[in-house]
Amino acid sequence: MDPAIQRALNDKLYDKRKVGALELERVIRDLVAQKDYAKVETILDQLCNEFAYAVHQPHARNGGLIGLAAAAIALGPELARYLEVIVPPVLACFADQDARVRYYACEAMYNIAKVAKGEILVYFNNIFDALCKLGADSELSVKNGAELLDRLIKDIVSESAATYVSVLEQPAGYSEDDKDGTDESVELPTAFSLKRFIPLLRNRIYAINPFTRTFLVGWITLLDSIPDLELVTYLPEFLGGLLRFLSDANRDVHVATQGCLDKFLNEIKRIARIKKGIAESKKSKEGKRKRVDSFDSGSVPPQLEEGDEVDSETIDDDEIDSEDDWVPGQDVQVNYKAILEILTATLDSPQEHGLLESLRWIVEFLEICPEEVLPFTPKILAHLLPAMASGVESIRHAAGRVNTSLMDYVVSLSDETDDRMLPPSRAPTAPSPAGDRQDGTTSARASISGSREEVRSLPRTPTPSLHPPQAQPQPDLDYAAAVNSLTLLFLNDHEATRVAALTWLIMLHRKAPKKVLAFNDGTFPALLKTLSDPAEAVVTKDLQLLSQISKNSEDDYFSNFMVNLLQLFSTDRKLLETRGNLIIRQLCTNLSPERIYRTLADCIEKEEDLEFASIMVQNLNNNLITAPELAELRKRLRNLETKEGQTFFVALFRSWCYNAVATFSLCLLAQAYEQAYNLLQIFAELEMTVNILIQIDKLVQLLESPVFTYLRLQLLEPERYPHLYKCLYGLLMLLPQSSAFAALKNRLNSVSSIGYLHITPRPNASTPSASNFDRPTRLKGREDGIIRWNELLEKFRSVQERARRLQRPGGGAGDLDDFAGGGGSSDLRGHALEGVGGGTGPGRGMRGSVPARETPPPLPPKPEPPASKPRSGLGRQFGRLGGAVSGRGKRS
Repeated sequence: MDPAIQRALNDKLYDKRKVGALELERVIRDLVAQKDYAKVETILDQLCNEFAYAVHQPHARNGGLIGLAAAAIALGPELARYLEVIVPPVLACFADQDARVRYYACEAMYNIAKVAKGEILVYFNNIFDALCKLGADSELSVKNGAELLDRLIKDIVSESAATYVSVLEQPAGYSEDDKDGTDESVELPTAFSLKRFIPLLRNRIYAINPFTRTFLVGWITLLDSIPDLELVTYLPEFLGGLLRFLSDANRDVHVATQGCLDKFLNEIKRIARIKKGIAESKKSKEGKRKRVDSFDSGSVPPQLEEGDEVDSETIDDDEIDSEDDWVPGQDVQVNYKAILEILTATLDSPQEHGLLESLRWIVEFLEICPEEVLPFTPKILAHLLPAMASGVESIRHAAGRVNTSLMDYVVSLSDETDDRMLPPSRAPTAPSPAGDRQDGTTSARASISGSREEVRSLPRTPTPSLHPPQAQPQPDLDYAAAVNSLTLLFLNDHEATRVAALTWLIMLHRKAPKKVLAFNDGTFPALLKTLSDPAEAVVTKDLQLLSQISKNSEDDYFSNFMVNLLQLFSTDRKLLETRGNLIIRQLCTNLSPERIYRTLADCIEKEEDLEFASIMVQNLNNNLITAPELAELRKRLRNLETKEGQTFFVALFRSWCYNAVATFSLCLLAQAYEQAYNLLQIFAELEMTVNILIQIDKLVQLLESPVFTYLRLQLLEPERYPHLYKCLYGLLMLLPQSSAFAALKNRLNSVSSIGYLHITPRPNASTPSASNFDRPTRLKGREDGIIRWNELLEKFRSVQERARRLQRPGGGAGDLDDFAGGGGSSDLRGHALEGVGGGTGPGRGMRGSVPARETPPPLPPKPEPPASKPRSGLGRQFGRLGGAVSGRGKRS
């Protein structure tokens, strides 16, 4: 360069440097006109090495930048071959410590790009990276200069990125007019390449600075708006970063990112609609072609009948043979799998906005490509169901939408059940009538299960569908992974999440019982443990699932379930106390009550822990008497004339022997009054404890309930039910003076005059006036049948004797002493000892106290104890307990 130009470019004043640059521009333009390219290269090398790269001379760097810009302007069309010399030093100045150097670098690059236009895209990655950093520059002038350069680069990219080919890549003789030439086999590389740009974007997408984020979102939006680039193909590369941007504290970043994501989602939906439409069109034309082929072969088209004339316009060969016009977007491949991996990973993010957006995308994908979402179901459920219990209402609503859509799609899949099965969210939830539950064969679920083999045996015929994926193999759900994810959610702190997990398991088991649960896997113990859940809704759902498993499983599975349930009750007595009745009633609602009671009775009969067996029998007996779900079972027990009723009574009696009072109440329920009276004879040999007396007290109160209305009415017919009187008077003799004693005494006194009718002779069973339902004859002639009454009595005696031997020495007497008030002079103690008859005294004479054909002796009225002598503590407690139980019995 001329020494004067060098001095001007090195001057500290901008105006002098500008004068030198203008002079340099004139010189280079003359050299280009003379085609003295060697001299031009020499000048450019001098500008780079002596000026632009002079790191410690800021004025020289500024002069070199303005000189390079002037040279680029002067080169004009010849600039492309010199960009590799001009651009690198300008890019180096973007990172200079001096803000003025960075600003002049922006200015120089602006002038260079304005002249180079499409050629500058060869260096797009370098310029983009520099602008990404300058967008967050602390100097305002530098940010403004970078913004001007950014706008210019965006304009160039919008115009030329999809099609521009650098002149350095063009073959000899190639011109712009040759773009639409006939030789399409040669594909020239464009100056801008998404493949080269995406790795840079992937590295920069996790920036934190809000200005950088705004810059990145702006560029992503721009590139996505260029149709031929198809940036959506690379969406998984930067989608995770965009979802992070939604939680930026800067409102502008959030709004811009949300708009960008909306555009991508709409574009994906548009592409899916285009592909679906093309697939439907092809399918329709294939059908027409088949009809044409069948018509040409001489057969009648399926829509025509024999004798009809075929119009030439009915089938258009040109329409069939013509190819579809190309539609923008039909060749775009969206990587749904990679996108869903990012969305499911974001579901675990604590960021609210990212979670909401991921849920929205998953819902849309369930409409666009549900078969792609299906493999991710286990992962989605693991994070989706906890979101349903979120404290943010919008998240709960979005999670509920995803849950409903996903469940509906899984239900719609053809699997082991037929296609008529409704999703649980739409199926009726009202329980089926009790009659339909007896054998489990008439319910809807059993119908579905029973039809599996028939469905499998039928020949499979293709069914017409508008969805293209139906032509491909049906996607399948990873049931094992889904069950594992749902089982882990049993430990979640939120009730709604646990209920939702059980609802999913119920649906999956209803759909594919053989694929979901097995007794030997880890899910079954988890379901049993869930019975101890503090939320009643969770326990109810858990019981519904366990019942469904048992209904669709073999008898061994059901028996194992009952055994494990008893073991759970045995180890967790609090569960038995608080939830035992709920569990038994729910199981009887969903399964056959008789099957449950038979199986439990068999298990209890083999129980070694006699105390637990007694408690369990007491619970089962209370439910048998009071539960509305067991009304049909009570009717069956009262009908001992049938073989089924007899076998069921025997099965219960053998296990009920562990609890004396429960066995007695079972006989009352079955109207086996003679057997009940025989049990009372054995009662006299037992050691009466407080627990037994409390159970008798409760039984007396239950006798006043609607369940035993028939029994109270039978007191009006003493000639037909003589042993009923003996049973009730026997209970009266066992009870101490309490509210239960008074209630039973009042009941018997109200019909005591009828008892004298026993004295008069009555016609025997052979006379026509005798009743065919005479209770004294019910036990006669049955020793050769199913019920062997004497053997049952011996079974009861042996079980009670074994229980007495296993009790600790002196336990019963001590309990009774406490019950009676301990060595005090309470009047209750005397009556308690009198009624019980622990070993000697009046209690032993109870067998003959109520003869079969004689009127029971009237009981003398007992004077009230004086006010100065209050009852003992436990005696008062027993009286209050009797009153409380009496109130409950009356309400029931």
